[in-house]
Amino acid sequence: MILEMVRANGAVSLRELARVVQTSEVTVRRDVRALEAEGLLDRRHGGAVLPGGFTRESGFPQKSHLATAEKTAIADLAASFVEEGEAIVVGAGTTTQELARRLARVPGLTVVTNSLLVAQALAHANRVEVVMTGGTLRGSNYALVGSGAEQSLHGLRVSRAFLSGSGLTAERGLSTSNMLSASVDRALVQAAAEVVVLADHTKLGTDTMFQTVPTDVITRLVTDEPPAHDDRAATELQALADQGVQIAVAGSSQGADAVPAARQPRPLPGPRRGQHQLPGAGPGAAFRGASALGGEQAAAGAGDRARVADLRRR
Repeated sequence: MILEMVRANGAVSLRELARVVQTSEVTVRRDVRALEAEGLLDRRHGGAVLPGGFTRESGFPQKSHLATAEKTAIADLAASFVEEGEAIVVGAGTTTQELARRLARVPGLTVVTNSLLVAQALAHANRVEVVMTGGTLRGSNYALVGSGAEQSLHGLRVSRAFLSGSGLTAERGLSTSNMLSASVDRALVQAAAEVVVLADHTKLGTDTMFQTVPTDVITRLVTDEPPAHDDRAATELQALADQGVQIAVAGSSQGADAVPAARQPRPLPGPRRGQHQLPGAGPGAAFRGASALGGEQAAAGAGDRARVADLRRR
């Protein structure tokens, strides 16, 4: 059954495997090791993938069924950092799609995106303006990529970028398996004063081919609480925090914000307020007075709804 799930989805988390086969994650992990020894699958942090999964990228149908509860919790928390009237960019991905569904309730928001799924989620929001990049459609994740997408972002400045990816490590930052997607994500990062990464615990410690956001550029990571036995994820979170990344943990028993007291976010330099417009775009693309709150202000707003999580093992 484990092999059937991995072959059908490309990648499956241990938590999902344990739920489907109705056993513990400890038992599933043992079986995954045995299957890996036979060359039938590859183990990845928190899950299993098809052999050669380091260079393989799952399509949208497969990704949409992975860590769904975690993605929902992450999207709920990430949405709490967005303020009325902001101008933001949102990258492609199943987690950012979940975020977009929640952003539909934020009045006066302007969202620049290269994702058709993000745009679709916001299409009927009355007081949210959506600006699409140009580019070539990449069907596997419904995203616009290529030089057209990158050029449309040139000269743009917004308060924050919300991005996801295939893996996240303290050493290398956020990465993805596709070169075109990585290039557009880097352009999105250049447009933002702050960078917020959305990544569930199964992506922590995973490194894929193309770097998109170096660790020292990431302002905040929004993730879920790793399982108690997941030492690697906890270690990776602490390493990210030690490098100055604010860690917001969703779905935990105590709440959500975890930032080392001595560490502060590192907003990128550049203008933070005013009118922004895509080069060559018409009046409809003009951004309405973006509220460029700093990372500490946003964290304070979320703090009333969250807790300071202790990432160090007790």
